[in-house]
Amino acid sequence: MKKHLITSAIPYVNGVKHLGNLVGSMLPADVYSRFRRQLGQLDGSATLFICGTDDHGTPVEIAAQKENTPVADFVKHWHDFQADIYTRFGLSFDHFGSSSSPQNRVLTQHFAQKLKDAGLIDVRTQTMLYSKADGRFLPDRYVEGECPKCHFGKARGDQCDNCGSVLDPTDLINPYSSISGSRDLELKDSKHLYLKQSQLVDKLRTWIDAQDWPNLSKSIAYKWLDEGLEDRGITRDIKWGVPVPPEVFGDDFADKVFYVWFDAPIAYIAATKEWADKQGLDDSAWRDDWWFGNPDVEYTEFMGKDNVYFHTLSFPATLIGSGEPWKKVDTLKSFNWLTYYGGKFSTSMGVGIFTDTALELLENIDNGPDYWRYYLIARTPESDDSAFMWPDFQAVVNKDLADVLGNFINRTLQFTHKNFGTSVPASSGTYTEADQACAKRLNDILVRYTTHMERAEMRKSQEALRELWVAGNEYLAEQEPWKVIKTDKDRAATILNLAIHMIVLYARAMAPICPFSAAKIMALFPELEAPTSMVPAAKGMPAHINTPWAWPRSLQDFHGTLPQLTTFTLPEGVLFPKIADEQIAEWEQRFGNQKI
Repeated sequence: MKKHLITSAIPYVNGVKHLGNLVGSMLPADVYSRFRRQLGQLDGSATLFICGTDDHGTPVEIAAQKENTPVADFVKHWHDFQADIYTRFGLSFDHFGSSSSPQNRVLTQHFAQKLKDAGLIDVRTQTMLYSKADGRFLPDRYVEGECPKCHFGKARGDQCDNCGSVLDPTDLINPYSSISGSRDLELKDSKHLYLKQSQLVDKLRTWIDAQDWPNLSKSIAYKWLDEGLEDRGITRDIKWGVPVPPEVFGDDFADKVFYVWFDAPIAYIAATKEWADKQGLDDSAWRDDWWFGNPDVEYTEFMGKDNVYFHTLSFPATLIGSGEPWKKVDTLKSFNWLTYYGGKFSTSMGVGIFTDTALELLENIDNGPDYWRYYLIARTPESDDSAFMWPDFQAVVNKDLADVLGNFINRTLQFTHKNFGTSVPASSGTYTEADQACAKRLNDILVRYTTHMERAEMRKSQEALRELWVAGNEYLAEQEPWKVIKTDKDRAATILNLAIHMIVLYARAMAPICPFSAAKIMALFPELEAPTSMVPAAKGMPAHINTPWAWPRSLQDFHGTLPQLTTFTLPEGVLFPKIADEQIAEWEQRFGNQKI
């Protein structure tokens, strides 16, 4: 049986994530997972969608210190807070784990042991920045300063947020402590473990050569290989993280932890074990079925472009270096940046629209999360950066969801109700050339839509979905059942029967992108009983909101395999309330409408 393993880059646990984080990995991964589950209803394939929070590292430790909160309590609070937000956005994770879990601790130490046994770990003395004022070493984000490459003034010790360069704290110009602000720093020696990535270059290149990844992902990986892949330090002088076992690496490492980017990708595997453990399954359910040498598994990763280095080189180096048959990524889907009016979204600087705020702005619309989901997929930064702007958000939602889809559903059902009551009019069984042409058009679009979904091409998928809706509107406008019914009620009934079946087709086809709206539309047809829930329902949502209906393959096949539709109900209120100009003006004033 074909299995689809899907992971989204795990977000840092500290704080609320912004819309750029959402569209840069989690939302596209959810759309793809939902599609695969629906397709699995037809081809028998299984899908497992895994994510979680990245709980370790200096940003988390620093944030907890600023709040004067024990780190474990801080992590638990923000993990649960984020999980609730993602549930309300309809993200259908099979499991949302934590990199600070006992499972990840065991697996991280297992990989370190295997790499040591393979001769791929060195003990090296590293010269590090030490703050006299703070009485401690300053790894990673405990130090800030000027980027040596782009000269951005607030680069961090592990990475420059401006140019994306991966850095070491000693690379920074005019460094200072992010704890105290002290510039009274000195260089001191500290022993650390290094993963000898340079010895794995040939194996990594051979593996990458064989992958059919999108250009963005592959070009970033080759750039790092061509510039020379350096050995990487995998331990840190901080308290919070997966402990380095001194019984394996010696007493010099008794107070050190593994580097966050060593243990964080391993958390994908550990979260799968969490999923199995939670259900009382044995190790074969996560290990043999999904991660360890199963040729039936196809693994797809979603992430922002700043994470590509770690997922194409560092994490695969760990897997390859272990000498064990762990599953490596088959398709790596990376994304550029979503900007806010051309400026950068930033969690640390509070720039942009954050996920909790986004939900709050549309909390009075029951399918409000779909407004964000649909718009963000329409503007997914796949080939280049894309900009969030309030008028654009309004235009896409109002035109596509309200005017195109909502109008088609409303016109069809209201006219049917007026002339046939709540009974779905029976088709005469005689289909005109126009009917057949519409069916062919829909089928052709469905083929393209399915292909784009299979390739995880988000923008093209959204465009194809919209084409489906447009085709229905144009069919209805051309056939004019409101005129035909005056002379040929049977013909009008056939037109409306086809249009109503299109509505159901649209609901199923839009379910990966707009699950709330799909459920709302499907609920108009009581005979189309929702399948048993496969994943927990989100708060305030019906159980089937996260559950797939079978993927539609063609209008004819779809029409023939549905239960006989005999009744429907009219929507209560407007399916897709429009966003008013006054509302946009208010939001622009509140959040700004220019590059920051």
